[in-house]
Amino acid sequence: MIRVLFVCLGNICRSPLADGVFCHLVRERGLEAHYSIDSAGTSAYHAGDPADSRSIAVARKHGIAVPSISRQTRSSDYNEFDWIVAMDRQNLSDLRAKEPDAGTARLVLLRDYDPQASGSDASAKDVPDPYYGGPGGFDTVHAMVARSCERLLEVLEEARAQA
Repeated sequence: MIRVLFVCLGNICRSPLADGVFCHLVRERGLEAHYSIDSAGTSAYHAGDPADSRSIAVARKHGIAVPSISRQTRSSDYNEFDWIVAMDRQNLSDLRAKEPDAGTARLVLLRDYDPQASGSDASAKDVPDPYYGGPGGFDTVHAMVARSCERLLEVLEEARAQA
């Protein structure tokens, strides 16, 4: 079982969308028995809240469900998950700052797996937070997340096949 946790700041826009997209890809390929997937936020701002309605709407346009309820990351996540996938460099930094010495999870940026994220600009690796923008920002984020999740799943499946 490969356990993957997607993380953004409040766990209502980007990480629930990534969670939904990744679950959808796993389900499409009949791999549900091999993956456990969740999402969380580095903050507790929205703990207990459902995903932002705009994330739900953009996912629905692509036939994807986003049923997650926001929660903050826990110290146990660093051992309960194999992969903790941050949406941006600040989230990754916050995760590393909270990482226990005995944590076993691999911490990565989602867009490290985006074939279109390149160049010397470090911010090109961030999934931008669409919270304060309009619906177009959610479409852009969905495209980034979908490309990145597709490649991440390919990488994880290649590793699983070799194990």
